Amino acid sequence: MDKYLDILENLLLLEDEYEWLDFKENWFNKDEIGEYISAVANGACLCGKEYGYIIWGVKDNSRDIVGTSINFDKDINHEPYKHYLARNLKPSIAFEVIEKEYQGKRIVMLQIPSSKSVQTKYKDVSYFRIGSSKEKINKFPEWELKLNITLQEGFPTIVNVAAPDYAQELTFEKLFMYYAAKGISLKPDSFERSLKLKNKNGQYNVMAYILSDQNSIPVRVSIFSGRDKTAPLFSVKEFGNTCIMYSMDKILEYGDAINIIQADERNRISERRDVPLFDYEAFHEAILNAFIHNKWLTLNAPQISIFTDRIEILSHGGLAVDQDEKGFYSGASLPVNDVLASIFLQLRISERSGRGVPKIIGRYGKDSIQIEKNRIVVTIPFEKIEVNKFIVSNNVSNKVSNKVNGTQEKIISAIRNNSNVTINQLMVITGLSEPGVKKNLKQLKDAGIIARIGANKNGYWEVLK
Repeated sequence: MDKYLDILENLLLLEDEYEWLDFKENWFNKDEIGEYISAVANGACLCGKEYGYIIWGVKDNSRDIVGTSINFDKDINHEPYKHYLARNLKPSIAFEVIEKEYQGKRIVMLQIPSSKSVQTKYKDVSYFRIGSSKEKINKFPEWELKLNITLQEGFPTIVNVAAPDYAQELTFEKLFMYYAAKGISLKPDSFERSLKLKNKNGQYNVMAYILSDQNSIPVRVSIFSGRDKTAPLFSVKEFGNTCIMYSMDKILEYGDAINIIQADERNRISERRDVPLFDYEAFHEAILNAFIHNKWLTLNAPQISIFTDRIEILSHGGLAVDQDEKGFYSGASLPVNDVLASIFLQLRISERSGRGVPKIIGRYGKDSIQIEKNRIVVTIPFEKIEVNKFIVSNNVSNKVSNKVNGTQEKIISAIRNNSNVTINQLMVITGLSEPGVKKNLKQLKDAGIIARIGANKNGYWEVLK
């Protein structure tokens, strides 16, 4: 496929406003277009993009293809318009005018190189886009400062940005232990250099902070008693404030613990089928991707939310700088954090085969991954077997169904499916807090409906009626 049509199709997939991208229908203003070129070039720099784009012939909100008659070769003040623009841009930038036919309509693209070393100005004024608004950048000193720092030091990454001042006394005993458990020895006198834990000024960087023994970044699993965040929050599990490898492993272990195996006896002829609550491999890949590709620069960890019908895994920061949605969904792996991804690869936690996203999509479909400007959300739905309906329809335990409430029926079903079901698993299944689960278990035991066989730690549950 034509390179520029491929670029166009990927840009059309983006629904948000970006500092480096603008769509126009048939609008023309000879000087304001130059101001937009300045704004897009500066915006591309701030966003770490090699190029920015202004595209004519597309409706901004709907992305409908409407075509355009704009002409960059038309005469303006006795010279071609594109030459007029180039003459008024400082420093001189090699923007490119690309004309294409798409869906039977004429499309014109300006491909604009990112600003390098200095701000791009039009008629000696520097511009910037904030949302869909073009502004003089000197009206926003905080953005101008951020742009100048990026021009001087490069696009900020977890390697070149220093950790906070309060986080310059770090230890890495847990990181050494983690490497040792994988059969790899870190050298005390060179590991900081080999793992790139300091920036060019000799300060510990953000990556060092998230890999250190103790940090102030909480990693939480929030459990809600309903299907959205308006439901009561009855449990929060804390796994953070330490080396993110350990935090991630604890979350994976917790996911394994709540992934109950259900007995599917629907349409049973011979052997029953065991069905997990969710696909653990897809969950595993989603957690790995969230930790590797999270925008740790904000000092915010991925967020895991468990609802009664699904798990949501949110990572901050959106796609990698040079990644597009088409490549992302196809498994073309471009890490947000290159060096961190290399460490995960070295530790054999991950691989760069690009199988993670296709594996999730293959199991749950493309709609299970929602890509937004500043975050990615992966949804892992629960596959719940309605055991009670099967039991009642076969006239088994009708007596029990009449004596217990809906929550207790869920507990009985869970025990029938898995006699080793845990309190945490029952909390997820029922949406109750830990005291609520224990209260219902006691009522069922007192009624002689269930029994605990053996010790609390090593025993199991049994349904008596």
